Amino acid sequence: MSEIKIALPAELPPALMQGLGQLGQTVVAGRDAAAMAGCSVYVASPMSAVDAELIASFPDSMGLVASVGVGTDHIDLKAAGERGLMVSNTPVVTEDTADLAMALLLATCRRLSTCEQHLRAGDWAGAQQQLGQRVHGKTLGIVGFGDIGQALARRAGGFAMEILYHGPNRKAEAERLTGARYCESLEELLAASDIVSLNCPLTPFTRHLMNAITLQQMKAGAVLINTGRGPLVDEAALVQALASGHLGGAGLDVFEFEPEVTPALKDFSNVTLLPHIGSATGECRMDMALRLLGNIQAYLQQGAPGDRCV
Repeated sequence: MSEIKIALPAELPPALMQGLGQLGQTVVAGRDAAAMAGCSVYVASPMSAVDAELIASFPDSMGLVASVGVGTDHIDLKAAGERGLMVSNTPVVTEDTADLAMALLLATCRRLSTCEQHLRAGDWAGAQQQLGQRVHGKTLGIVGFGDIGQALARRAGGFAMEILYHGPNRKAEAERLTGARYCESLEELLAASDIVSLNCPLTPFTRHLMNAITLQQMKAGAVLINTGRGPLVDEAALVQALASGHLGGAGLDVFEFEPEVTPALKDFSNVTLLPHIGSATGECRMDMALRLLGNIQAYLQQGAPGDRCV
């Protein structure tokens, strides 16, 4: 299969480069149209936007944008469809991301990061004075009740939490399995939840879902957790809600201007910040790599990837 050429936005981890090399010739092309000449596949990741301009520069030989990760908001799906390109993802991050969401929830409510900072600085008394919030028995509102939202609900059940969820559609079977209760409006969920977790995709409709208005609709002292996508939250409004004392804390694994972090967020002792590591386990990254390779192989051999989004 030496005639197959696979374009990459940047150098990828060695094991993945080796796997891709077994499928064809890899070309680290970035956004260079000339370097992509003759390529059949473009490998993308959330850190490499595949916008309309890049798609327009693809050669006619390009047929698949194979993305690593479950989200596709970094790809202009409309432009891809208009070019006749297929798009695939790797939906194998559910359990690891749910683990991380639960860990971030606990760390934020119990102020673990601040406690550790005091302890590392030799301030045992200061660490002990950090009073967090109880988690067990509280009401958790999950915005977006797909695979990850439901997996988080299963974990929250172990903490005897009351689980609410909001999304475009009610999911009766998921309710039966998790004991969650559907809220028809986001406002209803925010008003009733002690902790709100964002687990919905980023779309034009969900961008800045949490803004100055919706943040004020949360209960006083409530905690916001985001392991979905950064732009779900208007970070300027979040800073104001934290500075005013309306929110009791925030735990963020994703950021509006990623990889940049709004500087003011770093100043709050009740905010936990993580560098987009929802899928960052060795096992999950291996699963993602194998799924990516499988999608590319299926496209090359059968004409379509298994995890086709477009």
